[in-house]
Amino acid sequence: MRDLLLIALYALLGAVAAGLLGALALRMVRRRSVAVSLAVVAAVAVAAMLSGTLAVARAMFLSSHDLAVVTTVVAMAAVVSLGAALLLGRQVVSRCRELVSAAREFGERGSFTPPAAPAPAELVALSRELALTAERLAASRERERALETSRRELVAWISHDLRTPLAGLRAMSEALEDGVVADPARYHRQMRAEVERLNSMVTDLFELSRIHAGALSLCPTRTSLHDLVGDALAGAEALARQHGVRLAGGGVDPLPVEVDGKEMTRVLSNLLVNAIRHTPAEGTVAIAAERRADAVVLSVTDACGGIPEEDLPRVFDTGWRGSRARTPPSGAGLGLAIVRGIVEAHSGHADVHNVPGGCRFELTLPAPA
Repeated sequence: MRDLLLIALYALLGAVAAGLLGALALRMVRRRSVAVSLAVVAAVAVAAMLSGTLAVARAMFLSSHDLAVVTTVVAMAAVVSLGAALLLGRQVVSRCRELVSAAREFGERGSFTPPAAPAPAELVALSRELALTAERLAASRERERALETSRRELVAWISHDLRTPLAGLRAMSEALEDGVVADPARYHRQMRAEVERLNSMVTDLFELSRIHAGALSLCPTRTSLHDLVGDALAGAEALARQHGVRLAGGGVDPLPVEVDGKEMTRVLSNLLVNAIRHTPAEGTVAIAAERRADAVVLSVTDACGGIPEEDLPRVFDTGWRGSRARTPPSGAGLGLAIVRGIVEAHSGHADVHNVPGGCRFELTLPAPA
């Protein structure tokens, strides 16, 4: 037993010495190719075995013939190990170069094509992550292009919508200055209406900019949907009478929600105004609420005749103002974008789908605990 322990001790000392030298060598070549590092690792393994064998041979006084046999066996093992390490290193380096080339093309063209040759699992995982990153970047670029298109359309529409009331105000003010107006009071009323329209557009732009900048601060409180709906219906009643539209929604259950009352009233007002303007006379705009699982769904249904299926995904986009099914377009196309922004700020989401004779806007809000 004592001899076995001594053999183990001598072998350990020889292997440790070779390992220290190998660690120093690996530190020196740490910036070189992985093939060089693999060759060093193989050499360290063989050197550790050889140094341990030589230490044991010297301590046990082996014959020179036995020592030569052991050394020859270790040398052959070293040759094979180094050859295998170099072959493996060459394959790994080749796969790395292919991956680098694919990554370079990814940076230049924006598309990533994974190398077809078999590769180690780590390189395959890296290639897979690069492919997923390429897909996410492509989707992000597509969203950016859509957003830029929406911004350009918004600027064009806003410029047109601002120019129209400004031109009217200028014409009316010049007419008043020249004293050619038979009924100045009527002109004053029209000018005030145009100013209110401009103020509404500027307010919507400011609200939308706060939403896009993430600066919309909410003060959620526990409130009843019955009260929110009642306030919104009261605010839209005059516009509904003007258009000859009936409002229905007095029977909404008092479902509790955690929302910012001011912002959510703005959401309901935008939806009701939008629905009233696109509902023909004698039509009905209905507002309802219901509990679904762990959410509260608030809906506004109009009689606009429906929205073309191809337009449904764009309804809440900034600047969207409808098509032939909701003509004539009015406003700057900001109301529904503001609706979506405020609802998403409440951790909810807004949807729209067609129903017989019209469409239904649904706001899904998380139910309070």
